[in-house]
This record gives sequence, C-alpha cells and structure tokens, in this order.
Amino acid sequence: MPPERVVVVADPIDKEALGRLKGGPCRVVDASADPASLAAQLPDAWALIVRSRTKVTRDLLSHAPHLELVARAGVGVDNVDLAATSARGIRVVNAPFAATQSVAELTITFYLMLIRSLPGPIASTKGGEWKRGTHGHELSGKVVGFVGYGRIAREVARRLAPFSARAIAFDPFVEQSGDATEMVPLDTLLERADIVSVHAASTAENRHLLDARAFARMKPGAYLVNVARGVLVDEAALLASLASGRLAGAALDVFEVEPPMNKELLSNPNVIATPHLGASTHEAQARAGTDTVDEVLRALRGEPLTALVAAPGGAKA
Repeated sequence: MPPERVVVVADPIDKEALGRLKGGPCRVVDASADPASLAAQLPDAWALIVRSRTKVTRDLLSHAPHLELVARAGVGVDNVDLAATSARGIRVVNAPFAATQSVAELTITFYLMLIRSLPGPIASTKGGEWKRGTHGHELSGKVVGFVGYGRIAREVARRLAPFSARAIAFDPFVEQSGDATEMVPLDTLLERADIVSVHAASTAENRHLLDARAFARMKPGAYLVNVARGVLVDEAALLASLASGRLAGAALDVFEVEPPMNKELLSNPNVIATPHLGASTHEAQARAGTDTVDEVLRALRGEPLTALVAAPGGAKA
C-alpha cells in the first residue's frame, strides 16, 4: 500500500465537509469536476467517496488496487456493486440518516398535492384561467399504506399524524410497527389504502413489486407515491391503470430509467414528476457530506464504523 492514504472524491459533496476531510490524516484528490478523469485518479486510492452519479462497478474497482473503503454520501447503495467490493474485501459505508427529513417532507407534499388535485388548477391558473368550484379532498380520514416501513416511512407516518390520517404498512421484515401504524399483508394494504406510498429497498426480488396485478387490487380512485426506487413500479402497468381511471393519480420522484424515457407517463396530467430530488435539499446534502466525511475519518483513524453497509467478506452491518 502507498505510504500516504489517498481519498478520492468522485462526486461533489458539501464544501465544509470537504474542507474537514482535507484536514484529516490523508491526501484528498477531488475528481468531482471531471468525471472522465476518475479512473486515472484511482491507482493510489485508499478510499473513494461517491454520491449517485458515479457507478462503482467491477471495472471501476479494477483501477483501484489499494482501495479499502467506498463511502456513499447518501442512503441507497444500488450504484455500488456490493458483490465486487465484497470479493475485494472493501468496506462500504453510507449516510443513512442524512436525507430522512427531506424525503419525508417531499412525501407529505406529494400527498397533499394529489389529494387536493392541485396540478390541474395550478396549470390552468398559470395559463390565465380562473376555474373554481368543488375540487379535491381532505387528507384527514384517509388511509395511507406504506410499502416498506423503514426509517423514512416511519418519519412520514409521524408527520402524517396531525392530519388525522390513518397509517397501515406492509414490510416482510417488520412484525410490529412499535407505533400507531398497523402492519398488514400487501394485498390488504392495496385494497384499503387511499394513498399507496412506496418506501421499500430495491432488490432483485421486489423489482416491479407494484405491477398490473397490484394496481388491479388498489382501491378505485387511489393514488400512488414513489420516493424510493423506480424499479419497484412497473411504469407500463401504472400508465395503463391511470389511463383506465383505476388510479386517480401518481407522484413519482424516481423512475425505472433516469432521466425518464416514458414521455407518455410524464405528460399524463394526473402525474406529478420530479427529478429524483427527495434528498436534494441544502440541509440534507450538508448532512450527507458531514456524515460521510465523519465515517471516512473514523476509518482513517482505525475507529469502529457507525454506518457499515458491507464489511469485508460480504457481512452486512
């Protein structure tokens, strides 16, 4: 291993956090402004910091023979080939708490926009029209069904309580919610929920978890919200369900392919689409940078890690 430990920053992170890293026991190489040069910066790298832009593939890792740590400045690690890092004995860490509040707030925003049917009135008013009359519904009394009941879904449920909405959830890894949310089977959730809110992790097993069969079981006039991963939802089936009137609308911050290619889905007047910005508040990005740098500094000092996703040999944190 080179005598000096080198930390390569592949994607932009918070400037203050980057400054703290540069004050640590390492040499920092900031390659974030020139992604094409990343491979050339990796031969001496001891650690690699990424966000979502950089894909940590087996090929990329082949340029980093001394790499011991990959740090993802965010929650999901689906842009990191965990099998490849495990085979190399490379530890992988993330920033699991950084975006919780921001994603939860966006999710509540989507609920309110959908339940009040706001996209149409916003567009028509901006277009010079003045269409009033009875419009939309109240969130109060509605049932929100969480598909996946982890950290972000629980934070959404906490924020949902003041609206007097009811929460149910499906999660095969959670037996008891520990709060007022009722755990139910997926089919029961689909049948009861006025809003189906997707918060599950992306795995090979749950690709297209929300498919044509799932949409057919949802309540007529229900809404779908996805702030997790695009591959959890079959977009063709979603579009068909919207076209048939089975679903009243959807709010999507994530897509099967990003940037999204399904122009028919994007142009649907009952679809709210945002560019995967749930974690993109200034506060969340500052936390992500700080938490990631803290973890890298712990690793440099030989201290126990607090956000280990994958340890050498494939062990999970």
